[in-house]
Amino acid sequence: MSAPVPLLRRDAVEELGTAGLVAVVVGSGIQATELTRGVGVQLLADSLATVFGLGVLIALLGPVSGAHFNPAVALAAWFTSRRTSDGPALRDVAAYVPTQIAAAIAGAVLADAMFDKPLVHFSTHDRSVGHLCLREVVATAGLVRLIFGLARAGRAHLAAVAVASCIGAAYWFTSSTSFANPAVTIGRASTDTFAGIAPASVAVPRCPIGSAPPSVWAWPSCVSAAWPH
Repeated sequence: MSAPVPLLRRDAVEELGTAGLVAVVVGSGIQATELTRGVGVQLLADSLATVFGLGVLIALLGPVSGAHFNPAVALAAWFTSRRTSDGPALRDVAAYVPTQIAAAIAGAVLADAMFDKPLVHFSTHDRSVGHLCLREVVATAGLVRLIFGLARAGRAHLAAVAVASCIGAAYWFTSSTSFANPAVTIGRASTDTFAGIAPASVAVPRCPIGSAPPSVWAWPSCVSAAWPH
């Protein structure tokens, strides 16, 4: 049995993965707006880059830290494993969350720097409409259920493809273009580019955090019915 990965190393991997993810989201958005004026094409380019980038990050870093890159996912992972040793402990989540938030901001700054954009220029894209909260709850609950449904069904090896595909689809079927990640949302507030979100709107993507644990709690019976052991 291999020795557990030290928390410091796992935390560093969460930092790398979250920063990389935000750099992909923001950078591809900037590139798309420089290449075309069509908003639909811009969103297509951004979503495709995110799918590819997220899939690679999960496949590469998942074996080390679990590739959470998301406070809602980390919280749900702790919630489901709080009576076992299969997931992160509460102290791990307490380390992951601030790291993910800081890394998300760093990823946005890196993307802006690569395209010679102003650094830490807060976005003016207002996304505070009330119904967006519902869309984010749906997107995040679906993402969390997918991740832990795969694990419970013994299909965790499909996570890189399945999770990336879920996020890619949510770009298009949610009116918010699916933030589904509070840390990434905060990072996106620091860039006034295609993927940006106004700081005043950041409260909207916090809605899904409360839906994460209940979504996982209600999931085992659904999984058992779909994939009986």
